[in-house]
Parts: sequence; C-alpha cells; structure tokens
Amino acid sequence: MEFKGIQKREEGKFITRYDITYETVDKQEKVYEMISRDKKLESFEELHGKEADAVVIIVTNETGERILLNKEFRLAVGGWVYNFPAGLIDPGEEPQQSAKRELWEETGLELYQIDDFISTSYSAVGFSNETNVCIVGKARGEFRPSTSTVEEIEPEWYTKAEIRDLLKTQKFAARTQAYCYVWSRE
Repeated sequence: MEFKGIQKREEGKFITRYDITYETVDKQEKVYEMISRDKKLESFEELHGKEADAVVIIVTNETGERILLNKEFRLAVGGWVYNFPAGLIDPGEEPQQSAKRELWEETGLELYQIDDFISTSYSAVGFSNETNVCIVGKARGEFRPSTSTVEEIEPEWYTKAEIRDLLKTQKFAARTQAYCYVWSRE
C-alpha cells in the first residue's frame, strides 16, 4: 500500500473523522474511513507513535479472587456491555493518575496498588488510531454511582466461575472478553 493523503471530514467534541487515500499493490486508489482522538492529523507519520489517549483499568479485589467489571450501557451498540473501567487521559496526567481518577469516578473504588503497566495498544484497530495503556492492580472500597450523569455503569466483582458463565451469555468489549477468558481459566 502507498499512502497518498489524509483529509479531515468532520470534527466532533471527542472524535474526528478522516478519509485516508491510498494506492493498493494493483494500482487502485482507495479511501479508508477512520476516526481519531487527534483533531489535526495531516500526515502518515501522525497516525502512529503517539502517546496513549486512554487508560484501561484491570483490577482484582484485595485477595485476588475477584475481578472488577463494569456493566455499562453503550449507545453505539444499543445495549449493556461488560468492560473494564476505562477513560481518557486528561492533559498533564500520567496514566497511573488517570487510572486512579477514572476508577474512583466510575465505581467509587480506590486503586491502592499498581502491579503492572501494559504498554500502548490500539482500541479498535479496524477504524481508529486511538491508543490506550492498561494499568493492572488491586482496588478496595465501596461501590457508589458514577460521578457522571452521562454514563450508566454498574460495577461488580466477579469470581472466575461467574466470569466463565458471563462469557457464554453476555456481550463484552473484545479486550475485556479476551483477558477475562484467560484469567478465568488460571
């Protein structure tokens, strides 16, 4: 493939839509539609190699026997989806700070121990260059409603057996589904 150009199509509050023009190996010109958190993409180089946009928070309870999942109503799919707590990294924040803030905002829990940091990955590589990092640790406290009135979130701790049952019947975000599958089999 040969990159030919990028054109901004529409800028929203949180995402911007672009058309990427490229040439295939058989010399056909194609247009690839994508979205980005970046409001000013102008080159091929700007599509990759940037700092993370968001954090994903993977936590267990203090004993490590239960994993935290949010059951959240997501308008894009018109239904409830199981996902790890996550959110955007605010300007000037380190990912670990964002993880603590987002976990508290969405669940009321305290991220009191960070055990690992999983480097940058893409959220939805098929149509976006949004990147995230994963913060892995332990959380404690009491659940309370989200601080945001625009999010419908029901956080809950789950055992490995409960996760195995949910995986058979419920909708998950892909990364959460994959991680939970492996975690529930350990």
